[in-house]
Amino acid sequence: MKKEELYSGKAKTIYKTEDPAKLISEFRDSLTAFDGKKKSEAKNKGYFNAQISKKIFEMLEEEGIPTHYLGMESDTEMLVRAVEIIPIEVIPRNIAAGSITRKYPIKEGTVFKKPVIVLDYKSDEYGDPMMNEDIAVAMEIATYEEIEQIRSMALKINGILKKYFEDKEFLLPDFKLEFGRVDGKIVVADEISCDTCRFWDKSTGESMDKDIFRFDKGDLSKTYEEVAKRIVPEIFE
Repeated sequence: MKKEELYSGKAKTIYKTEDPAKLISEFRDSLTAFDGKKKSEAKNKGYFNAQISKKIFEMLEEEGIPTHYLGMESDTEMLVRAVEIIPIEVIPRNIAAGSITRKYPIKEGTVFKKPVIVLDYKSDEYGDPMMNEDIAVAMEIATYEEIEQIRSMALKINGILKKYFEDKEFLLPDFKLEFGRVDGKIVVADEISCDTCRFWDKSTGESMDKDIFRFDKGDLSKTYEEVAKRIVPEIFE
């Protein structure tokens, strides 16, 4: 049963439950970009992201990758394990897009010969700066062993999702993962959705993700609905 609010983030609100080991993550229609500087709302965004995340978490669990996912309380409320979040955004990159093309002499659309794993310190205050293993250990965010495990899990997840989304007629240039600890065990946390993945239509190359909002490319609600129709068609039946 949902109890008092524990934390409200940019796009989700976390609630306590009667079990301290379990939380409820409510997906909202809120939208933010550029470290929270740009904000808006989009109809049904929370619903589509919740359903997509549900599908992907269930698939990853079937592939032997531990996540914080436990089930759904409602169409937009996910029951999750209470985790100690590691404040590192882990970004597997398959095709150059976004910040990596602004910070380095890499042309957008460049297909990497092998996935590039980028680690960013999760902090709006510091602008989510890129970090490496030594910095993470110096800040006592994680151990070398944990970083190695996180990188290994990220590469495995990337391989699974890249193929899965290609079958849904998407290219997967990059996506963001977050990890946490549960009883000393590393698990995938947060969400995997249109908000955290960069999707390009396989045929047209058009953006079908939050870049629609970031760069005013069109109707984000309609775009997310189209993505949901490919990934979770069952919710439209």
